[in-house]
Amino acid sequence: MNALKRFGIKPGSKFDIRAFDSGNTAEFKDKEAAFSTVEQNSRTLAEMQVRLYAENTRSLLIILQGTDTSGKDGTIRHVMTGMNPIGVSVVAFKAPSSEELDHDFLWRIHKVCPRKGEIAVFNRSHYEDVLIAKVRKLAPPEAIEARYRQINEFERHLVESGTTILKIFLRISKDEQRGRLEARLRDPLKNWKFEMGDLEERKLWNQYELAYQTAVTRCSTEHAPWYVIPADRKWFRNLAVSQCLVETFSKINPKLPKPSRDWSKVKVV
Repeated sequence: MNALKRFGIKPGSKFDIRAFDSGNTAEFKDKEAAFSTVEQNSRTLAEMQVRLYAENTRSLLIILQGTDTSGKDGTIRHVMTGMNPIGVSVVAFKAPSSEELDHDFLWRIHKVCPRKGEIAVFNRSHYEDVLIAKVRKLAPPEAIEARYRQINEFERHLVESGTTILKIFLRISKDEQRGRLEARLRDPLKNWKFEMGDLEERKLWNQYELAYQTAVTRCSTEHAPWYVIPADRKWFRNLAVSQCLVETFSKINPKLPKPSRDWSKVKVV
C-alpha cells in the first residue's frame, strides 16, 4: 500500500470531508496481516530513527490532528513504540497559557520544533488556532483568515531549514466517536479522560467538520501536504500511519556518518 499517495490531499484540490469514508481499510481485511505489517514497519522506523539521529543534519516533525477520541494518543503509543526516546519528543498542546497568549500564536509551536537529528510528535498543534479558535470564535474572522497564510509560510520556513513535516488528520465518524466516549465512561482506566466539555464539543460536530475541511484544503501544500487517515478501525489507523512514516523516511533517506578512521584493525582487549 502506497499510503502517501492513497491518503494525500493534493495541494490546490478541495477536500470534501463528508464524502470521506472513515471506515475504509483499503485492501486490508485481516487484522493479523495488518499487525504483522505494523511490527515490520516498527523495526524499519527504529533503524531509520538511528540513522536520522546519527546524521544530525535534518529533522522530522509529525503533526497529529483529529477530533476527541480520534486516536492521537493510541497512534503515538502503537506506531512510535520502537523508537529511542532520546531522539523523540512528544508535545501535547492544551489551551495556551497566559505567557503564550502574550506572544503570537506560533511562538509556542516554534520553540518545541525538532532539533537536527530528532523527531518531534505534536499531539494537536498550531492548527488548533484555525480549528477551535474558528469554531469557538476565539479570534476575529480576519485573524483566522490570516493564520492560514501564516501557517503555510511558517511550515515552508521549517522545511527550507531542514525539517520534513508529516501532517496527519485522523478522521473518525460521529457514530464511532459516540462509542469511544461511552467506552471512556465504562472503563476505569479511561474514565479520567472524560469531561462534560467533551459533550459540548460534540454538539459542534458539523462546525468542526467544516473547520477541518477548510484547514486541510487551505494548508495542504507542496512543501507540507496533509494526509487524511480513516481512523474508525484502530488497527488500520496504526497500519496507515506507520506506512506513511516508513514512506516519509524513505524519502528523507538519512545516512550514517562515515567512521572517523578505519576501525577494522582495532582490537578491544
